[in-house]
Amino acid sequence: MTQLLLLIVALLVLGHVPPGRTEFKRCWKGQGTCRTYCTKQESFIHLCPDASLCCLSYMFRPSRPPMPDNE
Repeated sequence: MTQLLLLIVALLVLGHVPPGRTEFKRCWKGQGTCRTYCTKQESFIHLCPDASLCCLSYMFRPSRPPMPDNE
């Protein structure tokens, strides 16, 4: 009986432990990564829901739309 009680307590405690890594949260349609800081190969786009930075690789960075010609 005490082993069962110990097992239940251990499972309850482990269930409340927050995850160790949050670097794998995705943003910007799955192209970016939510991080505390961006690497040299990444650019900051916007804030993630948890107030971390949405870092997008320069390879996936959206290009600006072309400027219209004023004729």
